[in-house]
Amino acid sequence: MDEMRKITVEVPETLLEMAQSETGKGVSETVREGLRKLASTRAQKELLALRGKVKFSMTWQEMKEDRE
Repeated sequence: MDEMRKITVEVPETLLEMAQSETGKGVSETVREGLRKLASTRAQKELLALRGKVKFSMTWQEMKEDRE
């Protein structure tokens, strides 16, 4: 796990309550999960930007067969 950093942040109470009701977790874990989702969204956007630009030496069918 990465090194932890303590922060103080002000957030709208209703937004935090909505997020916590979604995660079912406390404040810290809810904030961590939100940050992970933002990082994931960024990674997905970066991968989508590569769409059609990366050439594979195998087809998806060949890759699937290779796993079996």
